Amino acid sequence: MHANWSGRARPIVHRGAFALALIILASSLGASAQQAGKVYRIGFLGGASAGDVPLPSLREGLRELGYVQGKNVAFEYRFAEDKNERLPGLAAELVRSKVDVILPHGSPATRAAKQATNTIPIVMVGAGDPVGTGFVVSLARPGGNVTGLSTISAGLAAKRLELLKGAVPKLSRVAVLWNPANPSGRPQLKETEAAARSLDIETQLVEVRDPKELESAFSAMLKARAGAFTVIADPLFLSQRRRIADLGMTKGLPSVFARNENVEAGGLMSYGPTLADLFRHAAV
Repeated sequence: MHANWSGRARPIVHRGAFALALIILASSLGASAQQAGKVYRIGFLGGASAGDVPLPSLREGLRELGYVQGKNVAFEYRFAEDKNERLPGLAAELVRSKVDVILPHGSPATRAAKQATNTIPIVMVGAGDPVGTGFVVSLARPGGNVTGLSTISAGLAAKRLELLKGAVPKLSRVAVLWNPANPSGRPQLKETEAAARSLDIETQLVEVRDPKELESAFSAMLKARAGAFTVIADPLFLSQRRRIADLGMTKGLPSVFARNENVEAGGLMSYGPTLADLFRHAAV
């Protein structure tokens, strides 16, 4: 396997040819027939910005079920623009606006929504570890007002490192880019470190909570002589995908991601569920 690190050659892609998602069904959110003439209001809560999530896929999934924007469904959008500290206030706004359901993307947004209400149904999309983070009691019987889809990110973190080792056989030290503010990050981090030990690879943890920290993060990778980097799934790293890809190529560091959107932006490879498919299934 090889790739041109200095140019803009089309990157080699490794990703699961599937949309791996765990659909959690909460009995308290029982389906009901559409009420004639009613316009259902969906509150979308995102940690990044509108251009970083496949909202058209969500609207397409709803349309297939007979819910058409402007006809019988309307959206209230709230985006934190990579500032997770804004999520609780934005979630509270959606609650005050009396939406019928809240759809948060990612674990930080799901946590904010769950803290804001225990009565409005919450359909999470892309939460990494819903049980470990306390969003649901169990996968079989989630309870409460939370349902949705999980990417089971922790279960894929080790595989990403294995693929990176396959692409860079002499890899002995890998940087792990992660956001400590994301509650689902630690399970992924734990599995990545375990996989690294089994592959005889040293890990360098690089924390990034804000886009302004990316430049110094990559400088730290080079200073520690990392031979590549892996990225723990987080909405921040999705929104900053082009900058991360550019920094990786500029520094000559191979990379592996959780999202294929990162590869389309210039990263080397990814392994994980397709975000557009998750959003389409969220409609169900």
